[in-house]
Amino acid sequence: MKRLRLLQIAVIGVGCGLAVVSGAVLPTAAFADEALRPEVGKPLQEAGNLLKQHKFKEALAAVHTAEGVPNKTATESFKVQQMNAAVLQGSGDIAGASRAYEGLIASGKVSGDEQLKMIEAVASFSYQLKDYAKAISWSQRYTKEGGGDPAMHEVLISSYFASGNYAEVAKDTKETIAAEEKSGRTPTEAQLDLLLNCYLSLNDKAGKAAMYEKLVAYYPKKEYWQEVIHQAQVKPGFSSDRLSLDIARLQIATGNFTTPAQYMETIQLALQAESVGEAKALTDKGFSSNILGQGADAGRQNRLKDLVTKTVADDQAGIADKATAAKAGPDGGAMVTVGMDYVGAKQFDKGIPLIEQGIAKGGLKHPDDAKLHLGYAYLQAGQKPKAIAAFKSVQGTDGAADLARLWLIYAGQKTS
Repeated sequence: MKRLRLLQIAVIGVGCGLAVVSGAVLPTAAFADEALRPEVGKPLQEAGNLLKQHKFKEALAAVHTAEGVPNKTATESFKVQQMNAAVLQGSGDIAGASRAYEGLIASGKVSGDEQLKMIEAVASFSYQLKDYAKAISWSQRYTKEGGGDPAMHEVLISSYFASGNYAEVAKDTKETIAAEEKSGRTPTEAQLDLLLNCYLSLNDKAGKAAMYEKLVAYYPKKEYWQEVIHQAQVKPGFSSDRLSLDIARLQIATGNFTTPAQYMETIQLALQAESVGEAKALTDKGFSSNILGQGADAGRQNRLKDLVTKTVADDQAGIADKATAAKAGPDGGAMVTVGMDYVGAKQFDKGIPLIEQGIAKGGLKHPDDAKLHLGYAYLQAGQKPKAIAAFKSVQGTDGAADLARLWLIYAGQKTS
């Protein structure tokens, strides 16, 4: 699920002793003063008035009139260029405005905050013009010269991303996320998403998996859960046949269980696992929500419903005897199975002790599966601290530990 989302960089309104006027900028200094001769000052004053009226073509013509005056002083040339930048920016000619600001910076007549605002403008305009190398250079200069506006850092990172330097973006964003977490703050979804897309572009599978888990931990959207569950299933070594029912349990908990096929398959898996109460609960939910019992497959679905009904009756009549026989067995496997049957029927007071005793007795073919199921049982019973402890005890590389880690993330989102 690749969801590229570049940072959106807005046009930065900048000054240089300038005042923002409806998206354009105007020099705040007067032009009819001793520093300017009338033949320069008058057309510049006219250009400023026209700019306020959004008459950009006429304003630019007035600037050109002042520009054409011969033998201008350095101050006059600077003021002409300043107004030219304002008119070009106001008219939307950001390429021209960028060149004008670069000229003003190069003149040596600006410094401090005034110069920083111009550098900020050049960096922003370069990004908008997709000249990412230039945007990077000017953004770096802004920081080097003491600028502190976070927007410039976004321009820098977005330029790196747009130019394909995903490794640099990943390094910077990873540090930012770590700093947020260290300070007890929640990283923004955009930050996590940006790092995810870097890993996708770099084909970093481990990084991708880690970022989806962070996304689902901080922003538990259904689609994020769908992805992390899928990642667990396709991981090398995952025992899909043995853990399919456990996958379905996670899908149910996270809202990713909605199709007739999912219901039919999982009901049959629950019956095969002798979790008859769970099969009954899923059957009831499927039919009450009209997901089952409709359309061309309604006949097959109703036959399965009849089978579940009969199996539940037989199971409830004999479950106490099964529990007694399981306790007398050579190992704890049957106790765990019967315990999960009780749990599926919401009889936690009977099911959980059986699972605990089965694990303690030992001899289990898949002990980590039993610990995973115990954590699930605790969580279903509302015993969150015990569920967390059980999930943390699950080990191995065949998928049970991966599912336990996802349950831990899920449990962290549930209220105590």
